[in-house]
Amino acid sequence: MFPGVGTIINILTIISGASLGVLVGNRMNTRTRTLLTDVLGLVTLLGAGSALIPLWSDRYIDALPQGWTLLVVLGSLLIGGLIGSALKLENRLDSLGENLRIRFKASSDSPFVEGFVAASLLFAIGPLAILGSISDGMGTGIDQLILKSTLDFFAAMAFATSLGWGVAVSAIPVGIYQATWTVIGFGLGEILDGYQVDAMTIVGGIMLICISFRLLNIKNVAVGNLLPALAIAPVFALLAHSL
Repeated sequence: MFPGVGTIINILTIISGASLGVLVGNRMNTRTRTLLTDVLGLVTLLGAGSALIPLWSDRYIDALPQGWTLLVVLGSLLIGGLIGSALKLENRLDSLGENLRIRFKASSDSPFVEGFVAASLLFAIGPLAILGSISDGMGTGIDQLILKSTLDFFAAMAFATSLGWGVAVSAIPVGIYQATWTVIGFGLGEILDGYQVDAMTIVGGIMLICISFRLLNIKNVAVGNLLPALAIAPVFALLAHSL
């Protein structure tokens, strides 16, 4: 197998799962779709809780000075939010989703953009996307991406049932994101220590909470503007580890 095959499989599972979800969703009434969106919000919240577990792990706590476990997360989100706001990433994501909606001829009142943004963030966040892609690039196996692909298939199917074709199109940024990590893995090998992955996972968990709030209509947080925090978290954790 060649480097990148795991990401290709992942993209195909997202598209196929979303396509199946759209076909099923067209047969459902509005009330049922709303209920499914609420369920997705609750499940995403559960996934966020799982992503926050490393905050209390010995590996993460022992790698940082006392009191810095939360400061790394807070600093990453604040700095990442400032960078994302300055770059207007949320608006750019929405614009990209809107342009793709027009290209794919989805109606203006469809949840295309919401599905694109939410699914893109959901599928990209987490250690499996990063570690699996790096492992794929290093040629040490695609087991992690196969697991991720299985989870993403069912998640895409569930999301697309109520959020439509935007979920399928999310395969584009997810593919680019994972391909980037695959190239890094191919060129540099294993570049992140465990505690750095933990920091990134925790930050991702906070972002998943924001996504669940959006799906549950609790609060519309500009999650796209927080995306730089994912890149800042391992760097910030490394700096704290060096103190």
